[in-house]
Amino acid sequence: MTERMSLGVDRGRHPAECGRSLALAQLVSSIGDGVYLVTSAFYFAGIVGLSATEIGLGLTLGWAVGSVAGVPLGHLADRRGPRGVAVLLAVATAVAVSGFLFARSFAAFALVACLYGTAQTGLSAARQALLAALVPPASRTRVRATLQATLNAGLAAGAALGGLALHLGTREGYLAVFVLDALTFLGAAVLLLRLPAVRPAPAPAGPRLAVLRDRPYALVTLINAVMLFYMPLLSVVVPLWVASRTDAPTWVVSVLLLVNTGGVVIFQVRVAGRVRGLRDAKTAMRQAGVLMLLACGVFALSSYGWGFLLAGAALLVTGEMLLASGSWEIGFSLAPDERQGQYQAFFGTGVAVARMLGPVVLTTLVLGGGTVGWLVVGAMFMTAGVVMAPAVNWACGSRSAPASRPAPASRPAPASRSARVSRSVCVSREAAQAQAIADHEHA
Repeated sequence: MTERMSLGVDRGRHPAECGRSLALAQLVSSIGDGVYLVTSAFYFAGIVGLSATEIGLGLTLGWAVGSVAGVPLGHLADRRGPRGVAVLLAVATAVAVSGFLFARSFAAFALVACLYGTAQTGLSAARQALLAALVPPASRTRVRATLQATLNAGLAAGAALGGLALHLGTREGYLAVFVLDALTFLGAAVLLLRLPAVRPAPAPAGPRLAVLRDRPYALVTLINAVMLFYMPLLSVVVPLWVASRTDAPTWVVSVLLLVNTGGVVIFQVRVAGRVRGLRDAKTAMRQAGVLMLLACGVFALSSYGWGFLLAGAALLVTGEMLLASGSWEIGFSLAPDERQGQYQAFFGTGVAVARMLGPVVLTTLVLGGGTVGWLVVGAMFMTAGVVMAPAVNWACGSRSAPASRPAPASRPAPASRSARVSRSVCVSREAAQAQAIADHEHA
């Protein structure tokens, strides 16, 4: 309660109510995202007349600029208040989507793509900072899981609407769904504006963008980015593998995506409920790595029967849900409360890295190496999951405890005691989370 009062949150709104409002805003905007993901490439190629190379280059440039701009925008959310910045960036996303309707050259397309990538990346960071301000630490991972399940449901609904535009194949149909996309982000802005305002925390001492100097957090972010390379598996790598290395019908790819989306919608909140601190998060990351290794091994056997594809998809989505739950807990717990915006933006750069590099790296390894390539990819996931634990421990050890009176020069404190004191920051946070959970369950 002390933290929430210090942040200036309206105590008339229960955290569960705030979580539902965040989920509704997420649902509305994710419908627009689903429309965009399904129709954008066809619109840019068939209506605007861009080549595949130009589309890929423009979108890559847009996400690259967005990943760079994300940390400053997250810092802006910390200093100006996450709700107002989130609303502003939701409107900016709507403007960017509308801008695609008027782009008639590669230069204009690339410019709008940069605005779109920047607004989307900043919006994600501001939403995370808003969640951290409105929801107690013990409930953040579970609420984040609800948002993820809502996101997948919205993407599925948006994809269905986009599929209708693809079926029509007309310029008017594409324009209509792009307008719908823009309207969903305006709707999300209105819903976010209804959430309680959060007063900006006082500017802490130290550099403005402190996350850029936090090497342990950077390592944790890098390891998480490696594990996020699973993202293009079902959308890019497996379809190419099915087409070139198996006798499975092409429609099985849609079934695999349905297994993935449905699994997250149904089970993500339940899986996240088991992650109640950094210890659980490290275990979840390790288990995710093992399951992803098994999934890759099963995918490699799919040339013997497409039933292996279904088994691999089931293993992969289970690993994905464990990875998501563990990474949310780690990303929130290791970030200072007064700098959640910039830390969440930095942690989120792993998504942009996976989107930009994942398809190239994984297709090269899998399609070029076959079974061995699948096993190399799986080993990469398992290794990342295993090394996350010592990386988190290092990050906990680097968090300084509150200043105390220095020891006399003649009697320096033992190094082991200093390490124990520094690690107590993370231990204290886990203890507070455990107590909050116990109090909630008792109530």
